[in-house]
Amino acid sequence: MSRVKRGVTAHAKHKKVFKAAKGFYGRRKNTIRIAKQAVEKSMQYAYRDRKNKKRVFRALWIQRLNAAVRLHGLTYSRFIDGLGKAGIEIDRKVLSEMAIHEPAAFAAYVERAKASLPAQAA
Repeated sequence: MSRVKRGVTAHAKHKKVFKAAKGFYGRRKNTIRIAKQAVEKSMQYAYRDRKNKKRVFRALWIQRLNAAVRLHGLTYSRFIDGLGKAGIEIDRKVLSEMAIHEPAAFAAYVERAKASLPAQAA
């Protein structure tokens, strides 16, 4: 039986790892054993942070909405409650963008939300 020379396969595998490790510091970019560990860990971080990114952005939209709605004399929670009672189904991302770029349209949403809320006891 003839012997199998694996140099080509190994080189291809290493090339793939080194390509993913491009830009890393020190031996993490050019030593296969360390680069492999670094790339594996970076993939774990990437997977985790794709989930975290969604949370972070939602929190940002909520903060922006709270700030924008307070200018109209409401709080964020009462605004969202009012939208729900008014039957308006629009997500926080769009509302946040609207508050920044189209204040007049956003003000109309705030007024509709206010109208659907019961009068506040003072």
